[in-house]
Amino acid sequence: MSVFTVSEISYLTGQRPGRLATVGADGQPHVVPVGFRSNPDEDAIEIGGHRGFASRKRYRDLSHDPRVAFVVDDVVSVNPWRVRGMEIRRYAEVLAAGGEALAPGLGLDPEMFRIRARRIVGWGIDSDMMLLRARSVP
Repeated sequence: MSVFTVSEISYLTGQRPGRLATVGADGQPHVVPVGFRSNPDEDAIEIGGHRGFASRKRYRDLSHDPRVAFVVDDVVSVNPWRVRGMEIRRYAEVLAAGGEALAPGLGLDPEMFRIRARRIVGWGIDSDMMLLRARSVP
């Protein structure tokens, strides 16, 4: 059974950009936009990159401190105002292989991150209301 609801899985599958927050070696937060994939087989969010992915700050950050927050959100309507999104927190796994499979043919590097949710905060996904729903998962 997935830690995500059916509505959350549908939302994640329909989105492309997200933002990944890491903690630098100096303790300062760092946020970057990233492409991602929801992997139902692993019940996880997976993030890869190209052109030296393993040399980037986010990769170095996770080598020092694996804590992450990952946010996906969008604006459905401005009149009436309707936004929806999710924040997923946990420790990211840094994997040396598998990144190429995240987007075949796009030349992604082999390294990748995998995030399995420990805390999920969602808004506007299960209903039109701006209901904030937070939960911890095993």
